[in-house]
Order: sequence, then C-alpha cells, then structure tokens
Amino acid sequence: MKRKYLRSLGIVLTVVYVGISIPLLLNSTRFDTSRDSLHNHVSHFTASPPVPQQVTFSGQHIAMDRYDYRERMDRELMSFTYMHSSTLLSLKRANRYFPVIEPILKANGIPDDFKYLAVIESGLNHLAKSPAGAAGMWQFMQATGREYGLEVNANIDERYHLEKATRAACAYLKKSYEKYGNWLSVAAAYNAGQARISSQLEKQMADHAADLWLVEETSRYMFRLLAAKEVLSHPQRYGFMVRKEQLYPPLAYTTDTLTVGIANLAQYAQSKGITYAQLKDFNPWLRATSLMNKSRRTYVLKIPTQEGLYYDPQKTVPYHTEWVID
Repeated sequence: MKRKYLRSLGIVLTVVYVGISIPLLLNSTRFDTSRDSLHNHVSHFTASPPVPQQVTFSGQHIAMDRYDYRERMDRELMSFTYMHSSTLLSLKRANRYFPVIEPILKANGIPDDFKYLAVIESGLNHLAKSPAGAAGMWQFMQATGREYGLEVNANIDERYHLEKATRAACAYLKKSYEKYGNWLSVAAAYNAGQARISSQLEKQMADHAADLWLVEETSRYMFRLLAAKEVLSHPQRYGFMVRKEQLYPPLAYTTDTLTVGIANLAQYAQSKGITYAQLKDFNPWLRATSLMNKSRRTYVLKIPTQEGLYYDPQKTVPYHTEWVID
C-alpha cells in the first residue's frame, strides 16, 4: 500500500515538473530584457551610421534636414561603412596618394575636397579600368584624356600617369566651374558630362545638380562624394580602426629622364636593379614591352629605390593623424 502510494506520488511530481519545465524550455529562446543580455544572443551588431546635420564641400554648406538629401546621404554612408575592404583600401592608399594629389589641386585652384573624387572614381587604384574603358585614378575616357592633353595610344597611356592625369582633371573641373559656379554640379558633370547636366538644369529649371532628377548613378554620385569625405575624414566614427603601420607609405624613388626610346623595358629594368613588374607598377602609363619615342619627346620614369621596395611598416607616418588610432 505504501509502495503504491509512493509510486503515485512520484507520477504526480513528474507531471508537475514536466508541466513547469516545458513552458520554460519553450520560452528559453525568447529574449527577455530582465533576464538576458544582447551579447548572449547576437554574434555581431550592425548599426546604422550617423548622418551629420550638415556637411561642407568645397566651401558650400549643405544641410541634411531635407528628406531627400538626408536619405541619399544615409544610403552612401551605409555603403561606405559596410563595404569594409574597399573603404579600408581607400583609406590606406590615401596615405600614399593624397600627398601627391593635394598640391596639384591647390596649384590649379581646385578645392582640396576634390581629392575625394579620385576615391569614388577608382578607390585610389592607380591601375583601375572600367568596363566602359575609363582608365586611371581619375577614370578618363580615351577621347576626354586626349582632349585635355594626355597621350593615349597603344604604347603610352597617360591616363595612368597620376600627376599628369590629376592636372588634366583640374583643367576639366575648372572649365566646369566656369559654366556652373557650383562645385557639386561640377562633380555631377564629371560623372554625366557637361552637356547632360546643362540640359537638365535648363529643362528642370533647377539651380544646381543636387536638385535634379537624374539617372541613379549620377544622382548617387554627388552624395557618394560627400560620404567619401565624411568617412575618410572621420574613419573611427564609422568603425574603421587603423594603426599607423597599416597605412601605405609613399614609396621612395629616383627618376630617369629620357628623350630616346627603350627597345626592351625588361632589360632596362634589370639594368636599374629592379624587375620589369616593378618598373611597370611605378610607371603604369607604360603600356607595352618597349617605349617608342620617334618624336624624341621627354619622358620621366620613376625608379624605386631599395628603401622604396623594402619599407618598414613601423616607420610609416600618417599623412593625417585622425586616420589612425595610435
């Protein structure tokens, strides 16, 4: 009798235990703010980057309180913030190329902020080429490059010559500013062409390109430029933590001025103590295995030094201190 009672009691207790446990087990995957921590349930966080109340581009103050401006800026900030590898590469390369680009912009009367145009055009990749055929850091098409004084042929393509292409870009930008008197409209014309921007300003009776209804690429282009400046000016605000040694330093080189051709660039490189690949990397405007020069033009080749070939990352100096966390 006692044994039967204990067995019945055990069954009752088991049922009660299961009745209590099942709801707890079923609810264990639900987040309870009084019981759980976010860190226990989320492997990583994705936050929306802050949109500034106002941005400044080339001396122009642009408020972000209007719905379309704010949301276009928000889209491009998210794009730059979460395309981690390309944004990090642009930041690292900026340490090498901004010291070259900035003085040329200044000497030609172009606002410093236009260095970010090279960022959105090519990611500061000196070998960049688009499917449409635009080439170099400033992404000139062949015809436009020639129009602005660049030599472009099968042997030489100065769209890949950073200094010359930057000066050509300055000439294009200056001509656009004479037409529009607004630097953001100048940026839009760099993407879409002056003819299209001029015609749309007239048809839509707008004062500047940011207020135009344009194809998505050009409409985004202006705000990509603003976002590039914002993120690269304040990388830590957008989650990019970079140390000094992770930046790419300017590479040391000497120059060789030539007024004659070079029959074999590989042999020439070997005579300078470097590889053919290194010669081409420092002079990407050389497009063939030889340098033809029947007209005896003057060309200046960059020859990397041993210091340039084997730099010490620990000695890298940041061009802008706000880029790094140390």
